[in-house]
Amino acid sequence: MERVTNLASERPVVIFSNSTCCMCHTIKTLFNEFGVNFAVHELDEMPRGREIEQALSRIGCPTLPAVFIGGELVGGANEVMSLHLNRSLIPMLKRAGALWV
Repeated sequence: MERVTNLASERPVVIFSNSTCCMCHTIKTLFNEFGVNFAVHELDEMPRGREIEQALSRIGCPTLPAVFIGGELVGGANEVMSLHLNRSLIPMLKRAGALWV
């Protein structure tokens, strides 16, 4: 759990992902299009990645991607897309220091 907290606060936006997951790819592409310089942790390529995935599940994100903005868990792809569609994502990214425009 402490490792997740440390990794989640290393940048304004942190994505825990699986390198072969299409929804993970979609969310990473969305943030790339915004110009966000996010950190990504591909759990399927990390030693002990499964342990991190289990810890994410315990804190409320049972599926990947798991997106943190400003060190706080936002959720998965559904939550991020909902924020985007209701025009809340960009202001949240600005408040976290992930966007400057």
